[in-house]
Amino acid sequence: MTERRVVALGSGSYLPEKILTNEELSKIVDTTDDWIRERTGIRKRHIAAEGEFTSHLAIKAAERALEASGLTGPDIDLIVLATTTPDNTFPATATRVQAALKTKGFAFDVQSVCSGFLYALSVADAFLARGQAKRALVIGAETYSRILDWTERETCVLFGDGAGAVVLEGREAVGAPTAASGEPGIFGTLLRSDGNFYDILYVDGGVSSTQTTGHLRMKGREVFRHAVEKLSSVGEDLLARHGLKGEDVDWIVPHQANSRIIDSTARRIGASMDKVILTVAEHGNTSAASVPLALDWGVRSGKIRKGDLLLLEAMGGGLSWGAALLRW
Repeated sequence: MTERRVVALGSGSYLPEKILTNEELSKIVDTTDDWIRERTGIRKRHIAAEGEFTSHLAIKAAERALEASGLTGPDIDLIVLATTTPDNTFPATATRVQAALKTKGFAFDVQSVCSGFLYALSVADAFLARGQAKRALVIGAETYSRILDWTERETCVLFGDGAGAVVLEGREAVGAPTAASGEPGIFGTLLRSDGNFYDILYVDGGVSSTQTTGHLRMKGREVFRHAVEKLSSVGEDLLARHGLKGEDVDWIVPHQANSRIIDSTARRIGASMDKVILTVAEHGNTSAASVPLALDWGVRSGKIRKGDLLLLEAMGGGLSWGAALLRW
C-alpha cells in the first residue's frame, strides 16, 4: 500500500542583532545576573529593532531553511506560521512571508503560544500526508519584547525575540513509515490543551476584550509545575505509541523556557541531559520560535545528524502542550 511520508529537508533560524544581557536588565528592573541564571539558566535575550517585525524575523529564518534545503520560495506551496505576536490583527503574518519569498499555494498563521510550532508542524504534516501540498515551510516567529511589562521582574527577564523554520516535503512511500525503520520522516505528533488553566499564563489585553495589546502575565510556580508534569507525560505517551522509551531517542529538542524545567522533564522521561538540546541561555524563551531555534542550532552545530531520532516537545498558554517524533 502506498503511503505518504513527510520528511524534513532543512532548517534555519534568526535572532535579532540587539542583545540584552542580564547585567543590562539589572539596570532596568530589580534583578541580578545571578538571580536570573539560578532560576532560569538564561544569560541573555535578543530584542527586535525598532521597525523590525515578526514577519521580518520569519522571512530571514525561512530563507536560511530554504538555503539549507537547496530550494527557493517558488518550490514551496504551503506556509504555516506559528506566532502569538503577529504584525497586525489581520491578515495572517504568513501571507507577508509568502509575498516576500514568492511561494505558491496558501499561507496562514497558527496561534498556540509556546506550543505553536508543534501545532503548526502537526497541521503541515497532515496537509502533506494527504497530498494537499508538496512542500511546506513551518515557521515559529515571535517579538515578545513588544508584549512584556518591563517593570515586572518575574516575566520580563524570561522572554526574547527570534524565529526558526523547517522545510518539509511529502513523499510517496511503500507502507506506513515507522520510527524503527531507520527511514527519515515524521512518525507522529500528539497535541493537548486544557482551558481550565487559561489564567495562569496569558496576555491581559485583546481586540475583543480590551481593544489593547496588553502585557504578558504569568503565575510562575503553577506554570513550572504544570510544565514538568505535562511535558514529561506527553513525551512518554508519544514514545509509548511507537514502542519506545526515552533512552531510545537520540535527541530531545524541548521548548527553551527554563533550564530547570528542561532538566526535570528529561529525568522523568528517562533521558540523559547529554541527549538534550539546550539553548535557553543564549536567547531566553522565544515562545513559538523556541523549538525550531533549538533544532536549527542542533543541526548546524553538528550534534543532530541525518538519521537521528528526535523528540520535540513544548508547553504554552492555554494551557496547550504537545510533542512530535521524527527522524531527521
